[in-house]
Amino acid sequence: MLLGLASCSNTPSATDAATDAGSPDATTDAATDAGAIDAAMDSGPPPLPTIPSRISDAEATAGREGCGYARGAMPWETVGESAPLGDAIPVDHIFLLMLENRSFDHYFGSMEGVDGFPVDAMNPDASGASVTPFHMDALCNGDVAHSWNASHKQYDDGANDGFVTTNDPAGERAMGYYDERELPFYRSLYGTFAMSDHHHCSVLGPTWVNRYYYAGASSFGMITNDPVPTERIGTEPQLIHQRLDDAGVNWLVFDADAPFLFAGFSRYAGRRLRRFRPLDEFYDRVATGDLPPVVWINPAFAGGVDQTAEHPPGDVQLGQELVSQVVHALFDSPLWQHSVLIITYDEHGGFYDHVPPPAACPPGDYPPDLRPGDQPGDFDRLGFRVPLVVVSPYAKAGYVSAHVTDHASILRFIEARYLLPALTTRDANAWPLLDMFDFDAPPFVTPPTLAGASVDDAALAACQLRFPGGGLGDF
Repeated sequence: MLLGLASCSNTPSATDAATDAGSPDATTDAATDAGAIDAAMDSGPPPLPTIPSRISDAEATAGREGCGYARGAMPWETVGESAPLGDAIPVDHIFLLMLENRSFDHYFGSMEGVDGFPVDAMNPDASGASVTPFHMDALCNGDVAHSWNASHKQYDDGANDGFVTTNDPAGERAMGYYDERELPFYRSLYGTFAMSDHHHCSVLGPTWVNRYYYAGASSFGMITNDPVPTERIGTEPQLIHQRLDDAGVNWLVFDADAPFLFAGFSRYAGRRLRRFRPLDEFYDRVATGDLPPVVWINPAFAGGVDQTAEHPPGDVQLGQELVSQVVHALFDSPLWQHSVLIITYDEHGGFYDHVPPPAACPPGDYPPDLRPGDQPGDFDRLGFRVPLVVVSPYAKAGYVSAHVTDHASILRFIEARYLLPALTTRDANAWPLLDMFDFDAPPFVTPPTLAGASVDDAALAACQLRFPGGGLGDF
């Protein structure tokens, strides 16, 4: 679990200083943690390097499809000449919000205009009987299996037929879905701005493994919800946060409870305590425009039904309400005109999706830490589809991207904007979401009106009775 890993403080302790002094990257840490972190948060990044001649779109596409690019590859070496890079991407603030454990079909399989449920969508149960997708009445449900082993069995070499059997008893819950009746704001948000119906989580595996890709385009060999062994974190930058540090691009993380970075990368995150702030502070700072170029926003993992990350048994409307608050705070902010908010989910959570995960470029560092009895596999395949939407004045109106992307694509967008080198082979070959923007004629200079995000109090009370102990389950 993520909970109880560390408290969120803004002041480094003597222990932190001592740790800095003995760490392999002590010099970098000392420079980063100097008082400059709290100063000039609105000063913006330093000048970007000059972009040399660009390659053609066809050459870039062929290179990415063939996994031809490696760690250290610059964006202009992997993205074709027609795509904007650096200052040609007129976004000064990137906001990143990741929620928990929902597949694309689970939220958007019934939505018109997207690659949703096929007419023959089904999964067999343990007796061989067909279970078809069904509308879920309750706003909460028990957890659904989504470990490395369960996810690979659900994939079943592309048959995508193991969702029910990996969740017995009551495995049919994996086939349930929500629509605009429960999630009116999400349907409005995704249908108004630019969404993807081919964004995948990065690995057929659980939360921590996929969130490692969200931070470093690799899970460093991990296939379970465990910290990365210290010896696998070297002195070279292995997280997007380190790349930003080295480039002088300021960043902050706003957490509702325990910061995820403390879970897997405690040595790195613990020395940057000034970078981690309580979520309530985000709303104050976005209202005045007092935020750095890159911001992570993390909802609450704790609380069972009442948490806002949407992990089962969380009431899905509570997460929707939080996202609505973040979106409208950005709408009302002086930063809106040159911002982008990218919202996605860490992994499918065990819920059905009909699209077989495609092949992917392995990160090129560590093979999977397979144990006896584990399902065979490598990091050469993406996980199941998860929702993704780009909220920005520049987001194409009503656009549905069919580009195959994963969490490394979000990192590649940051790298494309600030001209940072790739962390691994995975992000080096990732498409950086640039088809989802119209930088020449931004459609949403004036923020649109969206459907509301109310919470059904009676349904919430029913969920609290159904899961009185929280029932958080396995991340």
